[in-house]
Amino acid sequence: MLTTMKKSVISCVAIAAGAILLTGLMLLLPVNKTGGTAYLYIDNDDTMDSVEVKLSGVSRSYGVSAVSAMASLTGYADKIRSGRYEIGTGTGALVLFRHLRNGQQSPVRLTIPSVRTMDRLAEELSEKLMVSKGELMKTFESNDSCAKYGVDTATVACLFIPDTYEVYWNTSVGKLMAKMKKGTEAFWNTDRTEKARKLGLTPEQVITLASIIDEETANNAEKPMIAGMYYNRYRQGMPLQADPTVKFALKDFEIKRIYNNMLNVNSPYNTYRNEGLPPGPIRIPSVAGIDAVLNLVHHDYLYMCAKEDFSGTHNFAKTYQEHLQNAARYSKALNDRGIE
Repeated sequence: MLTTMKKSVISCVAIAAGAILLTGLMLLLPVNKTGGTAYLYIDNDDTMDSVEVKLSGVSRSYGVSAVSAMASLTGYADKIRSGRYEIGTGTGALVLFRHLRNGQQSPVRLTIPSVRTMDRLAEELSEKLMVSKGELMKTFESNDSCAKYGVDTATVACLFIPDTYEVYWNTSVGKLMAKMKKGTEAFWNTDRTEKARKLGLTPEQVITLASIIDEETANNAEKPMIAGMYYNRYRQGMPLQADPTVKFALKDFEIKRIYNNMLNVNSPYNTYRNEGLPPGPIRIPSVAGIDAVLNLVHHDYLYMCAKEDFSGTHNFAKTYQEHLQNAARYSKALNDRGIE
């Protein structure tokens, strides 16, 4: 009878040990079922049920079970933390749960796109972050909100230097704007600031001019020449007469040809009606565009017109008469191609 009892005890111990071992394996074995690094996105309104559903899309079933069990033991359901959590190919349930419980998320590498409008920027940012387009636009369109970061609704685009930043997926609008402000301050180092000063331009003015140049051409090699031409007009008090500003004023970026009746659009961005620079950028310019202004070519040209070969480059002129000849050739080329 004693022997039977011993056998029973040994059997129970073995079962318990097996259960502990199995539980340990469930906690330590890789849970990722995607074959590559996966990410679990948890929103502010997620519940334990929705977390489990999301987790089941990237984790093996034993991983979901293990995380659910640990959640029950720790009360995690009452303190779910939003974020973007990385699940590597070797990540076990225990490590994953620790990250979830501690809010130890993986940052997003956020690249600021060179887009034409703040509306489009808000749309693209909302696709990459938890923040909504509406929240972003509310800030972009509020002078009080913009003033916190040293800009206004016309110059807020100046905060967004096209570069790649590490931010948390669930970052707030305020923290995102502060991050952009810090990035802008770093971008405007001593060298760039001194170059702007020698040109008699503020960083915001440099960015505004760069935005026009980026709209004029995608040819980075020619941008310093175009910058020099517009700078000459600006310094002499001549209207910039930049076609891209008319498109921006009309909010029609598909226009292929600017006609005289378009030049009278009543907008502070219309550089045919208004002297000097527009109130702010007409797009988020590229770094190449900004540096083209800072390193502009000093010359005597006051006019430019797209080349009639549609190469994307321009003919430059010192006199209006010479410019009219260039413009006539380009107009004929447009007509020959039926471009309206």
